Amino acid sequence: MNLLSRLRDCLRCRRAAGAGGDADDLDGRHESWDLFFGLQTLQAATNFFSEANKLGHGGFGPVYKGLLPNDHEVAIKKLSLTSSQGVREFTNEVKLLLKLQHKNLVMLLGCCVEGPEKMLVYEYLPNKSLDFILFDKEKSGSLQWSQRFQIIIGVVRGLLYLHEEAPIRIIHRDIKASNILLDDKFNPKIADFGLARLFPGDDTHLNTFRISGTHGYIAPEYAMHGYLSVKADVFSFGILVLEIVSGRKATGKTDLLTDTWTLFQTGKQLELVDESLDSCTPNQAAMCLQLGLLCCQAIVADRPDMNAVHNMLSSDSFTLPQPGRPGLQGRGGRWTTTASSALTSTNASSTISNHTKPSSSTEEFSRNSISCSSINEGR
Repeated sequence: MNLLSRLRDCLRCRRAAGAGGDADDLDGRHESWDLFFGLQTLQAATNFFSEANKLGHGGFGPVYKGLLPNDHEVAIKKLSLTSSQGVREFTNEVKLLLKLQHKNLVMLLGCCVEGPEKMLVYEYLPNKSLDFILFDKEKSGSLQWSQRFQIIIGVVRGLLYLHEEAPIRIIHRDIKASNILLDDKFNPKIADFGLARLFPGDDTHLNTFRISGTHGYIAPEYAMHGYLSVKADVFSFGILVLEIVSGRKATGKTDLLTDTWTLFQTGKQLELVDESLDSCTPNQAAMCLQLGLLCCQAIVADRPDMNAVHNMLSSDSFTLPQPGRPGLQGRGGRWTTTASSALTSTNASSTISNHTKPSSSTEEFSRNSISCSSINEGR
């Protein structure tokens, strides 16, 4: 079965599910080809994919803003014709997004498959991606603390859905600021599912030799040994939280995770808060920094899952555990945690190649107590 036939069947199934009946019972409004866009339509919508309409460039091709004949704005991801892995990621993203419906995930409107051209058509989000604002000195000040906190909560809800509530467990594998899109009210939506992995049945992890993701966000156990679980997304989310609070890139002039850990140990973590903010809520900022460190702990079992993260953020009485040593990635790409510490699993019966008992120095920093660390109330 060719790509077009497979996608048509997927779209037809989603239409049937959305209508609450069998595909054969649908009227013309629900036929599967409603979600297929013609190449000429998308060419006209983007002025033949002009540079003026280009929104950015993802891992598998450029993204353009388009205006459909009904005056509906869309974002169109155009698969690069030279991409060697693009067809697999394209098919993967379509199949995934057809299964998913959540307010904190970007909505797939349809696709285009004509000749060598393969495109995805999404809802258009006017505030673009988080990194477009967060890492721009002139724009970052417009992203106030209340908005940043709501972005963190929205990403948590999106990941919680992927990990626990979706029809099938999904690991995104590329959570980062450029993959968080913002609507007109700065509500976040997780985008770009080309690298995502499905976990059918009761599987909780797998070992893979194909490592995908972005340097600075990849969990050490996955980068070093291909050990993939939902805790890899948790690690990436932790890095993202530190970026949102600080306004700094994870892989800037200095390592953000290292700096956060160093300042946290001396109670000076609030020095990391983005200076472009007019004001912030110190307790919330300190909590987010501590939460980021909890999510980035070297020992996989010590990282909270997204359900626990959601509870931490939504409860006024929840006391955050003391974080242990993070899994640090040096600027040159060398991981400074030991392989054994990174591979400690939440499943005690699970074994991984080259898995050994964590060193005593690592165990010393893997505390999981319920005591709350001291919080410096000043900036």
